[in-house]
Amino acid sequence: MLSEQQARFLASRKIGHLATANARAVPHLVPVCFVVSENVLYVTIDQKPKGDPRALKRLRNIIENPVAAFVADRYEDEDWTRLGWVMLRGPAEILDAGAEHDRAQALLCSRYRQYQGMELNGLPVIAMRIERVTSWGNLSAE
Repeated sequence: MLSEQQARFLASRKIGHLATANARAVPHLVPVCFVVSENVLYVTIDQKPKGDPRALKRLRNIIENPVAAFVADRYEDEDWTRLGWVMLRGPAEILDAGAEHDRAQALLCSRYRQYQGMELNGLPVIAMRIERVTSWGNLSAE
């Protein structure tokens, strides 16, 4: 579903923004670390300093309304010829355990060294099944 250029652009971005909405369609947007594999976007819930990570608004929203969107972009103040973004849309679900959960955690740990020192095994992973891809601008991976 992703073109090679879109996939390379996403791989070059370290942060994206995940949009969810509750049952009343009230939007919620958060910056996230991510990885894309086999037309699925994965976002882990990492260790939080306070409270139960399962109480996060993004997880509550996905339970109420699985429709989600994600965008990764590049903005350059001085060189607008480099502006570009890729948006993904599709249904999201929460993985609490199992082979896909474990594979997603391993992919995220290999992409972000900060995750390597965290205990992520018992924490949820958001899996957004990519149904639609839209992109614009300069998608060079540099």
